Amino acid sequence: MIIARSLAELRSALARTGPVGLVPTMGALHRGHLALLAAARAGDRPVAASIFVNPLQFGPAEDLSRYPRDEAGDLAKLEAAGCDLVWLPELEAMYPKDSCCTISVAGPALRWEGAARPGHFSGVATVVAKLFGQVRPVAAYFGEKDWQQVQVVTRMVTDLSLPVQIVPVPTVREPDGLALSSRNVFLRPAERAAAPSLFAALTAAAAHIAAGKESGASLAAARSAITEAGMAPDYVALVEAHTLEPQAQFASPARIIAAARLGSVRLLDNVPVR
Repeated sequence: MIIARSLAELRSALARTGPVGLVPTMGALHRGHLALLAAARAGDRPVAASIFVNPLQFGPAEDLSRYPRDEAGDLAKLEAAGCDLVWLPELEAMYPKDSCCTISVAGPALRWEGAARPGHFSGVATVVAKLFGQVRPVAAYFGEKDWQQVQVVTRMVTDLSLPVQIVPVPTVREPDGLALSSRNVFLRPAERAAAPSLFAALTAAAAHIAAGKESGASLAAARSAITEAGMAPDYVALVEAHTLEPQAQFASPARIIAAARLGSVRLLDNVPVR
């Protein structure tokens, strides 16, 4: 496995590997990230992963300094998973001091996480575009747990005519349904026991809506169940799957998306409505 820490090392490595599939990460890797690696390996080309905790996507009151980091553990997991190249850029390589350009996003970025975390998706789009420019991947793999992020990146690639295929990969869950996330390590035992209630509530609401029940009542029941489990929901919404526009009545393709605060952790999850 090749490890590149400078742009010169990255270019040299890519000259050896040829075109790659890319798995962008912020580190603190878990089985969800390894599922992205497995999907990339199925593409029958070399696989690259990036590890960079992107300051541009964190707000002033968010957990940039607290975000979990484990470079040695991450590198061991990537090598065991068959990763061919790891890109570990320093801050200066991603954002030189004289940088003056970022990407502005609208469309699927405007609501939900975009409203709750102003500037977040601009930061995501900017770092992803930079990674694409540096690594020049044929395809890039993103987890569906961050459903809105996948739609924002997909729209950016389409609008900017970037020559990379965005491949969504299904959410990986614990046996009790909790979506894997690097921030789950911050859940206290009682919070960890309550956390699967989010997925359970969304699954029940999706089943009710698919069966023809009124969406407003189904979403209200989900919010109540989430609150009763000790969480503070930011939003629970039925949306068009790709534009993220809210749906008053179910029409395919649709997704139920949610964010809820549990202790110090903000949980995100989503389920399809079929």
